Amino acid sequence: MSANAQNHWSKSLPSAFLEYQSGNRIDEVECIIPDIAGMSRGKSMPLVKFHPDDTLFLPISLFYQTITGEYVDLPEIVNQWMESDIVLRPDMSTASAVPWAEDVSLQVIADLETLEGEELPIAPRNVLKRVLQRYKDKGWQPIVAPELEFFLTKPNLDPNEPIEPPVGRTGRRGAGRQSYSMVAVDEYGPVIDTIYDFAEAQGLAIDALIQEGGAGQIEINLMHGDPLWLADQVFYFKRAIREAALRHGSFATFMAKPMRDEPGSAMHIHQSVVDAKTGRNIFSNADGSETDAFRHFIGGSQRHIRTSVPLIAPFVNSYRRFTAGMSAPVNLEWGSNNRTTGLRIPNSGPSARRVENRVIGIDSNCYLAIASSLACGYLGMVNKVEPSPAATGEVYEEGAVLPRNLTEAMDGFEADTALREVLGEEFCQLYGAIKHAELIEFEREISPWERQHLLLNV
Repeated sequence: MSANAQNHWSKSLPSAFLEYQSGNRIDEVECIIPDIAGMSRGKSMPLVKFHPDDTLFLPISLFYQTITGEYVDLPEIVNQWMESDIVLRPDMSTASAVPWAEDVSLQVIADLETLEGEELPIAPRNVLKRVLQRYKDKGWQPIVAPELEFFLTKPNLDPNEPIEPPVGRTGRRGAGRQSYSMVAVDEYGPVIDTIYDFAEAQGLAIDALIQEGGAGQIEINLMHGDPLWLADQVFYFKRAIREAALRHGSFATFMAKPMRDEPGSAMHIHQSVVDAKTGRNIFSNADGSETDAFRHFIGGSQRHIRTSVPLIAPFVNSYRRFTAGMSAPVNLEWGSNNRTTGLRIPNSGPSARRVENRVIGIDSNCYLAIASSLACGYLGMVNKVEPSPAATGEVYEEGAVLPRNLTEAMDGFEADTALREVLGEEFCQLYGAIKHAELIEFEREISPWERQHLLLNV
């Protein structure tokens, strides 16, 4: 590729990256995609080898793996193990810095296509795009704002040992029950400062950062906006947060429940829907009252979130977070300004009326979590599903209670034909096969608890 061609497309890069670049030559380009678990896969190459219009390939088999790297057999796929190629199409609107790299590097999220030029239906980013197309066809534009909870921990080098809180600047190990404590935030100041630096270099906006209730637990709130761009931001943020922690000798974990006696980590998502032409929030009437669409969005969420739980609580560990009294809802009740409900209606004016899904775990794939949550609300609006009466006080295990484990959750997921049709049946079949394979792998394991209490006592 000629220098003129490079300069032509380089000029279209986001201003945040151009500022980060500071006139230095780009050394490397990472073309990445989210896999089923939401981790980044892709290819890294010198700049001279990259052009946005070039065709890049990956084997489709990377989507056939469980979280442990084992492959699943899918009888309905003909010649599955030919490992045919899929095509990467870089979405240059997602171009961002890789600020932890030693040299000036660019990362770009790619869309995935088949060799015939069709959207790859099992790719998580495409699943979200299909759901958003449903909204577009109705003249609606969903708006979301994710909240990311995670733990900073002492490096855990032996998986048989419990995870421990990190040591802060005072030399003392972090303590829990310090929600909103600025002292606790300052304890991990170097890591947080680096997260801010990385975010700025990547052009990512942080709305707020707080200390959560767990020892070393942080929450980052993102600005509201387009669901696909917010999913891309979460994808980028997870990678940046891990790298910021490693730079200061800590781990950052997005496990739903990394420590037994500490609360779990969620990814609450605030959701509203506006008229695509006028920008008006369709959850509010002109007089400020609630609309039918608002109630139906809640009704659909109540009906379908329970069956979408494998997408928002995807691992066996996810269900350890659902413990009443540990700041995690175990129900799908709804109510205003009520954090014991799975669906909370935050304090706001009519123009900002929204529904907060508090069930989603931070261990979920951000694209699939947002897609499934919006799909539930969409089904409620198009099918005019009425919600239950609003909760007026504390609720824990009342009403529509969430599944207690992944096995129970999978039964509901496989039976909800309406949800599967919106998400895509081919994707749902693949996802179900992977979750069942992970369950079989987990059930073969012998835990430290079993060795501790059963080895010599039974």
